[in-house]
Amino acid sequence: MSFQFQILESSKINDIIPLIQQLTSHKCSDAILKERFSEMVTQNYECAVIYDGKTLIGVCGLWYCTRHYAGKSVELDHVFVDEAYRNKGLGKQFLEWIYSYVKTKGVTTAELNTYVQNYPSHKFYYNEGFEILGYHFLRAL
Repeated sequence: MSFQFQILESSKINDIIPLIQQLTSHKCSDAILKERFSEMVTQNYECAVIYDGKTLIGVCGLWYCTRHYAGKSVELDHVFVDEAYRNKGLGKQFLEWIYSYVKTKGVTTAELNTYVQNYPSHKFYYNEGFEILGYHFLRAL
């Protein structure tokens, strides 16, 4: 298999919607996701993807900012690899590619959120050297 890791062109952002819909039980309509993604690509956001040939099989949003506690940082968002490609080391390769890429932008730390009940992701991120620093709270306004 020939995997390609790359930054998705912002004009193709809606290509990730089928993968994002698999990621969460909090489903948004495609229309809402299209609206939100069109706004996200105008902010400090990029989207890293994995292709197997011409098939999109993985996605990771990249939010850039400077944090008082971490310096120049990237927040990994909606990290997802198609289930058929899991447990083969691809996620680790993807993150290594992302780390290398964001370092060229001066990023010194990576952070992320993961769903509380997503235990396989917790093990994966621990193995990647992430530590739990706090809780992520959300309130709809």
